[in-house]
Amino acid sequence: MEAAGPVTRTAARRRIAAAGIGDPGGARERRPGRRRPRRRIEEDQEAVFREVVSFTPNPLPDRYYDKDTTKPISFYLSSLEELLAWTPDVEEGFNVALGPPECRQPPLSSGRPRTLICHDMMGGYLDDKFIQGSAAQTPYSFYHWQYIDIFVYFSHHTVTIPPVGWTNAAHRHGVCVLGTFITEWKKGEQLCEAFLAGDERSHQAVADQLVLMAQFFRFDGWLINIENSLSLAAVGNLPHFLRYLTARLHQQVPRGLVLWYDSVVSSGQLKWQDELNEQNRVFFDSCDGFFTNYNWREEHLERMLGQAGERLADVYVGVDVFARGSVVGGRFDTDKSLELIRKHGFSAALFAPGWVYECLEKADFFQNQDKFWSLLEHYLPTHSICSLPFVTSFCLGMGTRRVCYGQEEAVGPWYHPSAQEIQPLFGEHRLEGDGRGWVKTHCCLADAWNGGSSLLIRGVIPPEVGNVAVRLFSLQVPVPPKIFLSLVYKLEGPSAVGVALELTTGDAGSCHVGGIMMLNAEMSSRQSPRPLRVPPTKLARWVGRCGQQLSGGWVQRCYEVSLRGCLLQDLFVSFSRPPGSQEEENFTCRLGEIQVVDANSLLAPLPQVQAMTISHVRWQAAASEGEGRPAGLRLSCTLHWSYLLPHVRCFRVHCCRGTGGGSPGRGLSEPEKPTFLGLAFINRYRIVDLAVAPVGPGRDGRVEFLVEPVPKEGFLVPRAEWGRAAMLYSMPRT
Repeated sequence: MEAAGPVTRTAARRRIAAAGIGDPGGARERRPGRRRPRRRIEEDQEAVFREVVSFTPNPLPDRYYDKDTTKPISFYLSSLEELLAWTPDVEEGFNVALGPPECRQPPLSSGRPRTLICHDMMGGYLDDKFIQGSAAQTPYSFYHWQYIDIFVYFSHHTVTIPPVGWTNAAHRHGVCVLGTFITEWKKGEQLCEAFLAGDERSHQAVADQLVLMAQFFRFDGWLINIENSLSLAAVGNLPHFLRYLTARLHQQVPRGLVLWYDSVVSSGQLKWQDELNEQNRVFFDSCDGFFTNYNWREEHLERMLGQAGERLADVYVGVDVFARGSVVGGRFDTDKSLELIRKHGFSAALFAPGWVYECLEKADFFQNQDKFWSLLEHYLPTHSICSLPFVTSFCLGMGTRRVCYGQEEAVGPWYHPSAQEIQPLFGEHRLEGDGRGWVKTHCCLADAWNGGSSLLIRGVIPPEVGNVAVRLFSLQVPVPPKIFLSLVYKLEGPSAVGVALELTTGDAGSCHVGGIMMLNAEMSSRQSPRPLRVPPTKLARWVGRCGQQLSGGWVQRCYEVSLRGCLLQDLFVSFSRPPGSQEEENFTCRLGEIQVVDANSLLAPLPQVQAMTISHVRWQAAASEGEGRPAGLRLSCTLHWSYLLPHVRCFRVHCCRGTGGGSPGRGLSEPEKPTFLGLAFINRYRIVDLAVAPVGPGRDGRVEFLVEPVPKEGFLVPRAEWGRAAMLYSMPRT
């Protein structure tokens, strides 16, 4: 198992001098009854739509949109009839994830014991159901992704489709996401009888729908939870259903998974076993894994060794973090359960780790969450990132304000799980010996470089050592010949400690670093990269801030590394004492961003945002701003555009609002600073209740929408290359 990295270098690692550069879309269809504004093309090829204001109600389907605001929402299905009637719909495009899980090592197929968390919180579909985010003040956030392999979204609805924000956040960390298919009580018996007791066409139809949903929404499979008794006919067909579902999912969803929860036994009785045994083994043999009930003891684990055979990692031993019933350990004693599970080589399934949020003080949430996972750290092997570009601003997908590259955009609470960036290893790491040197990492909402939070690192450099370091990320990346790196940071207070990125490299063969050959092929060598002093002009966008004085006291360092035949293994940040200092050095540092980018990827042309359209328009009257002045207007509408999603981290959506009252067709007289509206992670965005200028008779109002792509490499795209669409609107003639 890998634990969080050491705080200092070992003698086996060699160092090369380093310094920084300078100092401070989916398919769309026309739906009946939904008006689309008329379109024309202006000379500059901006898409322009004309709309006559109408207050006639034009409701959107409340399954996909909040009925009060028309904000897009995630949804579930409550019956077999709804499941069988479901077909992919254009309105469901907001629920589609950005892409499959990112590459990670080791893969789930490696056989290494895994860690699953089953997220069950207050019925589900809370603030996380709002696909474009909400203004939740104290939402739940999970950020210890490097410790887990599988995320299950659980609720007691028949078909629980994971909210897309969770899927996007998990996939960004290489974690696969499962929905839940559950039946319970008498209603569950009737549902199971309807699709399991008949011929194979019935259960195959249900399986086909579940596979189609996972494929369409881009999540990775299902937890099957049958918590009601079954007739002999139904339980006899259950293994056939599981085998068919598993086979079809593997065909349609790469690395897809079907897991079975320990509930029904082969006789059809609802009888939790707390183990894999002869009474439920037929279900284990029919799918990818078995999730045990929670009231087990070590003797259950010992008996399961023979039942599982070579599939130990496919048995997920359940741990109820709430510690309900007779359990080995839960709450802050969950490590007692993990110790036994790992002792016997099984995977672990942590049920409801949101206990730290639900039952403890919200004000202490981050402290309690970090405490909970630090107690388990020894039993949680990490997985590694294995693809470039690697870019993170450490944003948790929430904050008390929004910041874009050091510039404050908005003040106020926000929560948007899709906006969570790759999170590091958290914890406290101490020097060997007397322990006077240490480094501790925390997430922090108090300041941010990009998004809503940064990574806060505190530490002490004792007098007897020159530096301390902390491993933030585990990597397994075959390195291209040249990479560029960037670090944005800010030291708090008068500290003058040095801050630098460091990498470990290794390979099965020889690894050349800047012309120096690593002669010991098995040695892991940590490199401090060479500064990028004269950036090539083609990379100007990426290096545009390198060496410049940044707002808010942030500092950016950019690096160049030339490698051949190497494998990036770890990413460290090191802190060194100032020249001449012999005292104990205390430091507090905020990390705002880290980037590791293949130099060649920065030479490829950037795709353009194209084919912008505006649809699903809704107008509402707002209060008048004064006597004799026309009432204000509030506009809701949906933007669509075309873009190659594999190239993008997200889209930033803006608007420019004219003052209204101009002559027909008149544009803005001078450029207006765009107003940031929100983030999109698919080729569409719903504008909700945007205040626009009122217009008088015979006049046009104008509002322009702009879509800014944020490339995976993390640089700013000039406004001239954003997608644009404008709406000209007027009042109806009387």
